[in-house]
Amino acid sequence: MQEQIRRRVIEAIYAEVFPAGSRLPSSRRLSKELGVSRNTVFLAYQQLISEGHLETRERSGLYVPQTAAVRRLASPALPGSETVTDGTEVVSRFLEPELAPNSAYKCPPDWQRYRYPFIEGRYDRSLFPVTEWREASRLALAVSEVEDWSLDNGEVDDTALIEEIRTKLLPRRGITARPDELLITVGEQQALFLALQVLVGKKSRVAVEEPGLPELRALLALRRAKVTHQPVDDSGIIVDGRLRDRDLVCVSASRQRPTGVTLSLERRQALMAMAEREDFLVLEDDFECEMNYLGDAMPALRSLENGHRVVYVASLSKVLAPGVRLGYMVAAPEIIAAARRLRDLTTRRPSPNNQRAAAFFLSLGHYDAMMRRLTQVCAERLIALRDALNHYRPLAIAVAPVEGGTSYWVRGPDGLDASEVIRAAEARGILIEPADHWFADDNGPGNMFRLGVTSLPAASIRAGIAELSQAMRDLDDRKTGRSEPTPVAGKALLARLSGATLLYKTVYGDPCTIELHADGRMSGQAGFAGEDRDVGRWWVEGGQWYRQWRSWAFGEVLGFAVAFEGDQLHWLDQNGHVVDSAVLAPAADNAAQ
Repeated sequence: MQEQIRRRVIEAIYAEVFPAGSRLPSSRRLSKELGVSRNTVFLAYQQLISEGHLETRERSGLYVPQTAAVRRLASPALPGSETVTDGTEVVSRFLEPELAPNSAYKCPPDWQRYRYPFIEGRYDRSLFPVTEWREASRLALAVSEVEDWSLDNGEVDDTALIEEIRTKLLPRRGITARPDELLITVGEQQALFLALQVLVGKKSRVAVEEPGLPELRALLALRRAKVTHQPVDDSGIIVDGRLRDRDLVCVSASRQRPTGVTLSLERRQALMAMAEREDFLVLEDDFECEMNYLGDAMPALRSLENGHRVVYVASLSKVLAPGVRLGYMVAAPEIIAAARRLRDLTTRRPSPNNQRAAAFFLSLGHYDAMMRRLTQVCAERLIALRDALNHYRPLAIAVAPVEGGTSYWVRGPDGLDASEVIRAAEARGILIEPADHWFADDNGPGNMFRLGVTSLPAASIRAGIAELSQAMRDLDDRKTGRSEPTPVAGKALLARLSGATLLYKTVYGDPCTIELHADGRMSGQAGFAGEDRDVGRWWVEGGQWYRQWRSWAFGEVLGFAVAFEGDQLHWLDQNGHVVDSAVLAPAADNAAQ
């Protein structure tokens, strides 16, 4: 409260509510007006006096000193100034045409007010390590530390932070680097900017991923580079002859932006062999490199054979990014030296205070503890999202296979209009990210969107997907005019399914086999090696087929009407619309008979 009073008094002085030479109310009077103790006001006044904002006059009271007078310059009245102009016509002639408005998705600033914000990269407050970062900041502000980092030592980065990144972060990616091969940046985006400014000119031929990072395309447009867009599949960027005759290939290998897929080891090796053979460089954006918790971590491209051709860009964890903004670049010393000179001409080095605090944060083990917790939380959330999508299956959507990360790239049926889905979802308090801005082609697929898990707890994910599924079904009900298949009656349904085997695909693309035993037992196995197994029961009642797994689908009882079209089985909702499908095959014991 003392701090609030001090701020308000200083604001009043600058606004000339209390002009120079004016008397302030006594501490007794002000405390009565504010409803606080007199001692609180007295201590605030004492601090303002010690700092020279106020002065005491014997037996007269407390005054604003004459030296506090605020000098304001009035704008002179010019002939014709009655006509107001904003200078748009003058300024627009000088703007670079490449500096068009950023087409990237803009998350609403009030995203936390939505019930279900499935927005990747926005972190709920519970994930930021407040106590640990405060300790690191406090240590960085010790007198001996301030005397060290506040010296004007040119553009040299904090040696303590350089050493922590070299010895703790980079070895996890298989990378070794000398201090002169490492540059600290104001976040990952500045690292990309510096790398492209140094490496790319208007004659450069650059390949980028499609879909890919829109900010990267915008930076390349500024350099007037000749850009080609290399397609991405479920194993990452496709490495083929289209990458020949390139000067630079830009890749997000660990977690492709935006699909989240991981570049396979075979393609990594093929890309690096081609880089050596065709004599090009690789810009590796190691996005979310430490969030691989569903599969084995892949080595960074920089760590592979011919890794000297790689400019490696990464940042401290994204959960720290909004407040800390520290990234880094690893490259040949000549590239680092050039990037450092360019950084010196623009922003200069990142805050030395933040750099030293980050060094303490790493050296005390806080970063490792944070990443362990973040990995555990995000794994729980991503699995919850996967299970909810597989349970509700809104309009037969599918997701790209990922080995970790914090989002799912969702593909709907060909006729799905994702923009309509996004609007319908927002009306229900659900935020999801569109996909169109990730494509360079304005006519790219319109049936995709992205769901992230960093911004809401695991306990809310299932309810949010249930709402999204209902929104998509309501939208489909209003649009579709197709005829739905006719459900089969109870006895015929029982006879058709007893002893049958259902061949099914999960929402994340894994094969799943479900056996419906004649005695009402049900067994299933999913995965390419049948590694995910469960058992349950099934029955027919009131013309509907019911099932309950022990753990799959949350172990809940669900009932559907069932229709058949040849060997295909369709589950229908209460409105008679198809919600999911499987291929019907005879059970192995029946086939033997």
